[in-house]
Amino acid sequence: MSILLVSDLHYDLRQFDWVLERADRHDLVVIAGDLLDIASLVPVQAQIAAVSAFLRDLAARSTVAACSGNHDLDRRRDDGEKETRWLLDLDIDGLHVDGTDFRFGELLVSVLAWWEGDRTRALIERQLAAAEPADSSRWLWIYHSPPEGALSWTGARHFGDGIGAEWIDRYQPGFVLCGHIHQSPFTDVGSWCERRGRTWVFNAGRERSDAPVHVEIDLEAGEASWVSREHREQVALA
Repeated sequence: MSILLVSDLHYDLRQFDWVLERADRHDLVVIAGDLLDIASLVPVQAQIAAVSAFLRDLAARSTVAACSGNHDLDRRRDDGEKETRWLLDLDIDGLHVDGTDFRFGELLVSVLAWWEGDRTRALIERQLAAAEPADSSRWLWIYHSPPEGALSWTGARHFGDGIGAEWIDRYQPGFVLCGHIHQSPFTDVGSWCERRGRTWVFNAGRERSDAPVHVEIDLEAGEASWVSREHREQVALA
């Protein structure tokens, strides 16, 4: 089983095209948040329309799981918390988004929302408690923010999710696929992969180029590869 991880595409149409061209080479395509870019000159609603069409095309080529990131929030609920309503409203066969759990081969995949308040955090905690499988080694999470550590290092400070780290330590899923911190794989003390207890955590990072930085996970071969414009690294999965 082959998994492609990308994240933080930030409305870069060149990188969307790259993902589309290679989707059918992988059994599962994961986009770990920040499909939109709130700093773009393109209006958010226009971005949403284009990204929604991209996700529809992508899901026609492979199974897709996409979680929200901090750039994807588009609505404030009555309780004041923000959410990614446009992603939740998509009804596309083969696309799995925030709040969903699905079986994929031997894996249980959980797609977790970006949270900025107590209510969304509680929803995630209930999702994890309800979904927890008997064998957590075959549990894969998709969540935008990495835990505090090598994958959250910007070169100047850590921006990891402390609550996310607590969830990982509690449940010990086999894999957590993240994004959010663009610089971590390119810094001296940062990385694109980390073993946290029994959990493998991956963050591909981001660079501006035609092709997104990405991680390819081959479960049958028991290895993961990180590919950027100038680097390729590989790690064996225990």
